[in-house]
Amino acid sequence: MLKKLVASALYAGFAAGLIVAALQLLFTVPVILEAEKYEIGVLTHFGGAAQGHAAGEEHSQAIQSSRNPYWWQTTLASTATQCGFALIMVAGFALATSRGHQITPRVGLIWGIAGFFAFQLLPAAGLSPELPGSAAADLAARQVWWAATVATSIGGLALIGFGRNWMAWGAGVGLLALPHLLGAPQPEAFAGVVPPELAADFAGKALAVAAVGWVALGLFTAYFWQKEGAFR
Repeated sequence: MLKKLVASALYAGFAAGLIVAALQLLFTVPVILEAEKYEIGVLTHFGGAAQGHAAGEEHSQAIQSSRNPYWWQTTLASTATQCGFALIMVAGFALATSRGHQITPRVGLIWGIAGFFAFQLLPAAGLSPELPGSAAADLAARQVWWAATVATSIGGLALIGFGRNWMAWGAGVGLLALPHLLGAPQPEAFAGVVPPELAADFAGKALAVAAVGWVALGLFTAYFWQKEGAFR
């Protein structure tokens, strides 16, 4: 059974990872490359429209040319990440099945949406996706807050989804709200070199790509779960 669980997760993670990688290469990677021009000083946005600096153009072109051939790195990272998420999802499927719940593609879709909320959307309410050159709080503090938010979000959504009374549902809502009531670590001053319009564009595209990835992951994981007969 364990072999089938792992196989279904790897198949689903690889398929969803390819979709995410393609979307990242189309939408988010170009924004990151543009932000790096501001980070290294090739472009500045202070005082009006962006202005270029000829001295850094060669450096900027070097960044662009060095990144484009390595699209496989984005693909590898995306598929590895999605496989990890898929392993978490099949573990949840196994627990749900052991309690009498049936896993179908429709259920997988719901789990995918829940995964997006827990791992992406709710943490982004406190720590939005960041570009190179953006002002940010201490890395360790942000990592702790993000991990705690993911954990409480998973717990809260589980209580809301599987709870059978108002006490469980209320506790779930409380868990969802807890990290945001405490507040995410914020920088002492907002002094990033990246234009806010570019940062907003990246945050929106990053969340949209993540949403598509999680929906695809939920559907693929449920499909391969059924095809592999993972719990039989």
